[in-house]
Amino acid sequence: MIIHVAWRNIWRNPTRSLVVILAMVVGMFAGIFMVSFAKGMMKERLNHGIETEVSHIQIHHPKFREADELKYQITDVFQKTKDIEKIEGVNGVSPRIVIQAMIASAETGSGVNLIGAEPESEKTVSNLYTYIKEGKWFEGISRNPVVIGQKLAEKLNVHVRSKVVLTFQDDQGNITSGAFRIAGIYQTVNTSFDETHVYVRFDDLAQLASLQQGAAQEIAVHLSSQKYLNQVKNKLSSMYPNLEVLTWKKLNPEFGYINDVYDYYLYVFIIIILLALGFGIVNTILMAILERVKELGMLMAIGMKKGRIFRMIMWESVMMSIIGGTLGVGIGLLVTIWTHHSGLSFDSYKAGYEALGYGSTVYPIIDWGITINVMILVFVTGIVAAIYPALKALKLNPAEALRTE
Repeated sequence: MIIHVAWRNIWRNPTRSLVVILAMVVGMFAGIFMVSFAKGMMKERLNHGIETEVSHIQIHHPKFREADELKYQITDVFQKTKDIEKIEGVNGVSPRIVIQAMIASAETGSGVNLIGAEPESEKTVSNLYTYIKEGKWFEGISRNPVVIGQKLAEKLNVHVRSKVVLTFQDDQGNITSGAFRIAGIYQTVNTSFDETHVYVRFDDLAQLASLQQGAAQEIAVHLSSQKYLNQVKNKLSSMYPNLEVLTWKKLNPEFGYINDVYDYYLYVFIIIILLALGFGIVNTILMAILERVKELGMLMAIGMKKGRIFRMIMWESVMMSIIGGTLGVGIGLLVTIWTHHSGLSFDSYKAGYEALGYGSTVYPIIDWGITINVMILVFVTGIVAAIYPALKALKLNPAEALRTE
């Protein structure tokens, strides 16, 4: 009975009720879609960062990342690689020589991170080889091949088969140089990475840097699933207590930041929307009560208990919230599903996105956990927003209310 009366009261002034419901639909749609959009963007950045730039886990000498010097090495890396490959959850391991170097063409030069890697094992820890735009991944050049990024190639004004000179300090602290020819040019969605990372063969760099046999600065470890991350990290820490074992969350603070605070920012965004909608509901219910003062007074005069009146007003708010929230969330999910397959292209801002490490096409992803929580919050908002108007109605004096025109 109370629910039926509350439903009819909502539609006494359909224009006002529809405006509030429409506001909730737009607000919830915007909230759900923006959550999905942000999740798609963040996931793409994380995936690219892990799969292309850092891999899941890296192992270094404890002082290497702090000093970034060639002398802080990991010894016997090939045996360590074989041992790590046997760990459950590991599906790729690659030793790397990492040196700060200068690369120069006939026209200009630039500082870069020079990485010596075994071409085939590197494919198991990074998908960089799939981004080759010109040439091939360490193929086509028989002696001293090098793979560089498109942004760096433009800066140096070079192309495939062009000669470049790499200069750095060797293991003895002496300045050494070597001539290399470009075998491939890659282009990822991160122009900063493309401009600063240069790849050569492990053996070529080891020989030029006068490194001891089996020495390297880094071992990259790729996992078959994120669920093995802590398990493998702890295993490696116990196997190599004298080495530094770090996950991608620590290797790149940006990735850890995205992963840890993503949900908090989205919830703040949703709560702001719900607060605005809550005030709209309070205003609507108060207006409805002011229009029905005489009616409410009559109901009280004939013996209707205040508890029933309270529940009736609460139901009016809750039903509007459920209608508006459900429609808004539903539309948001439908649009997300549609755009997830087609993607949203922002090619006009491609340069800006890539400068920050993001792709210019975003594929929104539904976050069911947040979606369910939003539905619950909508219901709670409807209840909370109706409490003040309902209490206001209960303070009416039946005798005075009946004299109201």
